[in-house]
Amino acid sequence: MNCWLVRTGLAAALALVVLPGSAAAQGFPNKQIDLIVPFVAGGTTDTVARLIAQRMNDQWGQPAIIFNRPGGGSTIGTNIVAKAAPDGHTLLVTTIAFAINASLMKTPYDAIKDFTPITELTSIPIMLVVHPSLPVNSVKELIEYSKSQPSGVDYASSGGGTSTHLAAEMFNSMTGAKLVHVPFKGNAEVLNALLGGHVKVHFALSASTLQHVRSGAVRVLAVTTEKRMESLPDVPTIAELGFPDFEISSWQALFAPAGTPKDIVAKINGETTKLLANPEVRARIMKEGADPVGSSPEQFDKRIRGEVEKWSKVVKASGLSPK
Repeated sequence: MNCWLVRTGLAAALALVVLPGSAAAQGFPNKQIDLIVPFVAGGTTDTVARLIAQRMNDQWGQPAIIFNRPGGGSTIGTNIVAKAAPDGHTLLVTTIAFAINASLMKTPYDAIKDFTPITELTSIPIMLVVHPSLPVNSVKELIEYSKSQPSGVDYASSGGGTSTHLAAEMFNSMTGAKLVHVPFKGNAEVLNALLGGHVKVHFALSASTLQHVRSGAVRVLAVTTEKRMESLPDVPTIAELGFPDFEISSWQALFAPAGTPKDIVAKINGETTKLLANPEVRARIMKEGADPVGSSPEQFDKRIRGEVEKWSKVVKASGLSPK
């Protein structure tokens, strides 16, 4: 057979395979984009989602609308996206709760199978803080002091199963500390109790607590991230203090339903990462206490699988049962 004919036939066959996906990206978006935020309006996640929506409006000429769908520990809004058409017009802007809920709750969706990761948007450091009245000035002293107390030392969380709860349980498990859980209904209640000295220890999101560290209202002993925070360069990580596997950061991320064409995912990722690289946007996000990220779909897919696995182990070690 003529080689030219063979090559031409192969090229035509490949074109038939490639063109539908390319056409999908070229025609995207062709209608309104719904960004589902499974939390109430006004928080950091909502702020980041609105920055993304504005970028989409400006670049693509189609309306991008935020829909806050709180409830069920964020599972209600998340499930809306899991069941949406995989065409890129319904997206999820969520947090670390996505990975924790995979083992903490009996969700109506599968965190790995039902979603396509697009990008990690931000990383939010967690700080180990104590009330100044607690007679400890280091992580080592906190561990020893908690063991010396017959009833341990109370720590506050913003609710059972939250990152501020499970970070402390992971700390107990890895260090042998004796911290006792006192759950509150949200971060505002935690801060009031901590600032008032009613509880002495908290694994705090930097976004809400950094100002109180700077004012001296609370004392920071360490951060839970892999590297030290740029804004607190003198504060050590827990990992460098002798617990090398201790690494936790909260995060915000963008997902599409499973089955969304790769070229549409790449197009959304491209615009979102450009946004996160914009100096003004970076400054706005950092003012919220978060660090802009902007990873590739492949990088974020690997990270989310690791996060789901890690939190599964932490949930199991804490003795919590799926709800």
